[in-house]
Amino acid sequence: MTGYIELSYLDLAAVALLLLFNAGLSLALGLRLEKQMLWAALRMTVQLLLVGLVLQALFNTVSLWLTGLVALIMALFAGREILARQERRMAGWWGYGVGSATMLLAGMVVTILALGGPLRPDPWYDPRYAIPLFGMILGNAMTGISLGLDGLTSLVGRERASIEAQLLLGASRWQAMRPVAQRALRAGFTPMLNSMAAAGVVFLPGMMTGQILAGVAPEQAVKYQILVLFLIAGATGLGVLTAVMASVWRLTDDRHRLRLDRLR
Repeated sequence: MTGYIELSYLDLAAVALLLLFNAGLSLALGLRLEKQMLWAALRMTVQLLLVGLVLQALFNTVSLWLTGLVALIMALFAGREILARQERRMAGWWGYGVGSATMLLAGMVVTILALGGPLRPDPWYDPRYAIPLFGMILGNAMTGISLGLDGLTSLVGRERASIEAQLLLGASRWQAMRPVAQRALRAGFTPMLNSMAAAGVVFLPGMMTGQILAGVAPEQAVKYQILVLFLIAGATGLGVLTAVMASVWRLTDDRHRLRLDRLR
């Protein structure tokens, strides 16, 4: 089993009718989601087609600097998505910077460990391995980080009286914020835990399914999927922890005061 079934644009257009069906349901039921569905589908299609062209050129020109530049751009866009998913955001550049920085840190550390350890491509920064792996790690860790940050900023507003009471009684900012930070960390870790618990029983993960459809032996596809899930878990843990603790530091000051004025 070494081949794969090649898809045509006509095949994709036929499957796109399913989305038009969903848009029709939204219109008939008055959900007002049809425009968002069609726009999201159009945006996804254009983005993926352009990415395909970029990746083809990148694979033909193996360069450490180009690979790093593409990874940086991906992390910056991930930071924007994290910011957009938060109900209450931190003011100024910090609101965007904390998401981008933690995504870049977690994604790079875990990807480099994978490239230098289990995978060992030659060269280690080969974009054929580095970029898809970095993208999968970013996409999954992004959900955990956004949930962790959104949970923290929302909880700080709701628990303001409790936090300030502890600060008045002499607790440090880390002690007063600990219960809120713990709940935010749980929220950030939950999608990753659910994904690992359900993989193989409830659903077949995307990478494994794609490899099997491309002709890879199921045994090898399973090994790669387990590797990726462990990498995602590591990146999510590092990213959520860094983002939440950095936000706790930002929302308090050296005089152990709660600084909600730093939230929009």
